[in-house]
Amino acid sequence: MFNFFNKTKTPVRLPFSTDIHCHVIPGVDDGSPDVATSVRLIERMQNWGITKIIASPHVTKGTFENTPETLDKAMLALQTALKEKSNYISLSHHAEYRLDEFSQAAFESGNVMTMPGNYIMIENPFVSEAWFIDNTIFELQVKGLTPVLAHPERYSYYFKNRDRYHRLHEAGAKFQVNLLSLAGSYGKEQREVAEYLIDKGLVDFIGSDLHNFRHADQIDEYLLTKNARNDFAALEGRLLNDKI
Repeated sequence: MFNFFNKTKTPVRLPFSTDIHCHVIPGVDDGSPDVATSVRLIERMQNWGITKIIASPHVTKGTFENTPETLDKAMLALQTALKEKSNYISLSHHAEYRLDEFSQAAFESGNVMTMPGNYIMIENPFVSEAWFIDNTIFELQVKGLTPVLAHPERYSYYFKNRDRYHRLHEAGAKFQVNLLSLAGSYGKEQREVAEYLIDKGLVDFIGSDLHNFRHADQIDEYLLTKNARNDFAALEGRLLNDKI
């Protein structure tokens, strides 16, 4: 997957120690299926220098209609298992809200899960942009919340309409790019767009978006590359991960 001659001798250290986007809360979405897997994934993250995890389980209509109650129970089971292994990593959760009718109802009711600093993560559908995204960004800000758009580099309908990125960011949405995108895990175009967003100063957060061991392996490989060193140098001093 990577050219041998493009590797550094030792892994590049992440430019942040707080991961705000990962799916390690067990059994609640398409990420880790159980507590034992979650513990092992978190240990892999700690090898990258992660000391604080604010996990982001999916909230989507008809598939993962998670609430604070369902997620708190799963997180408590994981925290208990970690402590039994004398692993005291800082672990909490918010949620990754797919923009649909279910999330809109949550936003209207105020029963939402946020990050410290009142950041709230939103996700576009992958087929087409949510037609109400502009209004949602505005309404969330009126409620005192700062929307964080998850992995904008993965929405292919923006690739030939890059002015849209600038308009969304100027409207108040922060951008979170995936480590996996920078690793080329989704394809060359996604990586190129991620680099474009970095170059234009539009990247506010980096997240692993870790779901499974395959993802962990891909990130391990990426951290051995010159690409990682160059990407992180370009992001130096610009990320908000460790400021929330």
